[in-house]
Amino acid sequence: MARPDGEEGTAGAPSKGFLPVPAAAESTGAAPGGGGEEEGEEARRGARDGDPPEEEPGARLLPGPGGETPRASGPRTALSRRRFAVLLVFSLYSLVNAFQWIQYSIISNVFEGFYGVSLLHVDWLSMVYMLAYVPLVLPATWLLSARGLRLSALLGSGLNCLGAWVKCASVRPQGFWVTMLGQGLCSVAQVFILGLPSRLASVWFGPKEVSTACATAVLGNQLGTAVGFLLPPVLVPNTQNDTALLAHNISIMFYGTSGVSTLLFMLTIIAFKDKPKHPPSQSQAALQDSPPEDFSYRRSIRNLFRNVPFVLLLVTYGIMTGAFYSVSTLLNQMILTYYQGEEVNAGRIGLTLVVAGMVGSILCGLWLDYTKTYKQTTLIVYVLSFVGMAVFTFTLDLGYIVVVFVTGGVLGFFMTGYLPLGFEFAVEITYPEPEGTSSGLLNAAAQIFGILFTLAQGKLTSDYSPKAGNLFLCVWMFLGIILTGEDTEPELSSDVPRSLGLAPAASATPPPPPSLLG
Repeated sequence: MARPDGEEGTAGAPSKGFLPVPAAAESTGAAPGGGGEEEGEEARRGARDGDPPEEEPGARLLPGPGGETPRASGPRTALSRRRFAVLLVFSLYSLVNAFQWIQYSIISNVFEGFYGVSLLHVDWLSMVYMLAYVPLVLPATWLLSARGLRLSALLGSGLNCLGAWVKCASVRPQGFWVTMLGQGLCSVAQVFILGLPSRLASVWFGPKEVSTACATAVLGNQLGTAVGFLLPPVLVPNTQNDTALLAHNISIMFYGTSGVSTLLFMLTIIAFKDKPKHPPSQSQAALQDSPPEDFSYRRSIRNLFRNVPFVLLLVTYGIMTGAFYSVSTLLNQMILTYYQGEEVNAGRIGLTLVVAGMVGSILCGLWLDYTKTYKQTTLIVYVLSFVGMAVFTFTLDLGYIVVVFVTGGVLGFFMTGYLPLGFEFAVEITYPEPEGTSSGLLNAAAQIFGILFTLAQGKLTSDYSPKAGNLFLCVWMFLGIILTGEDTEPELSSDVPRSLGLAPAASATPPPPPSLLG
């Protein structure tokens, strides 16, 4: 909502040629004539040293030629305390959903024996997450854009809870298809989870917090994967000779997950709102004040696929994230090929991989908030991920499991740390297209590559060796480096990137965002 302003000027976006500064600096007026330049410099210093932009109640324009001082009233922006509760609840139910994704694969040999199925059947309990996402991402993204955060959050948390309870009825040797049904419900829940981090961060957090908030939201999902690597081998040890004990241990894991999911669903009902009372940034204020008829979901999709940098990112993000999904799904099989009876250590290696990646995610988010060097950072992390994958591949069979811990940690630091980079880079080069749309397409690409990579790497691993499967991923990651290095400038539809936290101005020929120019 624009602040009433009885003085001369146009409300809303600033006129071309003027720079908005905090209204708090308004007391430093610019006198006509030669004093205007000095006063303008004081105003600029006030904008840098005063209150943060996200807390500003309005904006005014710097003096123009001749010392004139046009005035414009901007929408009020403020930060809500509720934003931390929203972020925490989302991160926690995203954690539980990710835990349920990997809980079968990390002890695939145990579930293979319990249900009497092949390893490929157990792998599909992980790949069903990827399979469900592809056809449902566009409807889910439309729902997020049309109905807001709350409905998507309730669907994600609610289906996650329902799927967990269905699994509780599958704790018997003939219950494989029941557990597949429960996993299918959780996979649908994931569709309403993976696209939310960048949208949640933009809607609830200020310009100086948005990258860190997005990284934290992605972090919840990564932490769930870490817990999924750690707990199942401990809760469900390999006791194939005692089926009753094995069923008891599986039921403890399933019922515990159901209880936590139920609590988080109730907290989602209480905590989640579509948006705060006041927008956290000028860019969000401009988007929220846009008439509904100005938004076309089809046009948004069309614009994204016409954006060459985004299409390149779509492929490179899919390669990197698909490789991570494949390694996570097949980690147990790779480790047990060279280290028999090391199910628990396989889980700990997975934990090391993801925890190191969580550190990488946070550091990358902080680095982006500080530098806004999206493309450069993305390329560097991609190269280092490729190096980490190559080192992991050639040291896996040395016979020293401590080496696998170290190389797995290095691989995870860069590979998992790349995930929030892709989200934020996509939002940056596609602003003002909705964040949920770009995030949804990125995740769809990741699921497609994840299915293909898991099937191909799994076949190479079983027919030849884990090294053959890992080399297959290395080749694709090298291709991703080449595509990431393509020097193509994005076609922006606004004067300023979202990362600056300002509303788009009415300029006919927008310059490229400074954050992409390095």
